[in-house]
Amino acid sequence: MSKIVIADSTCLIGLSKIGKLDILRQLFGKILIPAAVFHEVVVLGAGRSGADEVKNAEWIETQEVENQLAVKAFRLTLGAGESEAIVLALESEADFIILDDWKARQMALGLSLSVIGTVAVLTKAAEKGIIDDLHAILKELRKAGFRFPLP
Repeated sequence: MSKIVIADSTCLIGLSKIGKLDILRQLFGKILIPAAVFHEVVVLGAGRSGADEVKNAEWIETQEVENQLAVKAFRLTLGAGESEAIVLALESEADFIILDDWKARQMALGLSLSVIGTVAVLTKAAEKGIIDDLHAILKELRKAGFRFPLP
């Protein structure tokens, strides 16, 4: 049985910027994203890192969120993509949700969701031998403008 993994925009864009989006496919097989994340990355981000990569990745599946009331409630404090990602994770009983924003992570953890960040994804990829030099990739990610605390 494959795992259900939901991703937010930050991870998709960050990994695309360094040419490592496929790590998600190698680790999880399929990734689910809500319509708002697709819109942020592909439509609003047209011409930027991640737009074509996400649009053309057959293993990234866009799914509509059903509970719009919950999305509206989360939108009081979070962005559209994060809000829909959390609701989609709840609706699909996801195994993991990939979030990097601190507020979104706190909200998801408060709802008992299993939260991982982009750095944890890369660490897991290194443990499984998908990537060789974790330190070099983290350095590349930071150089591409991705902010995260040093391990």
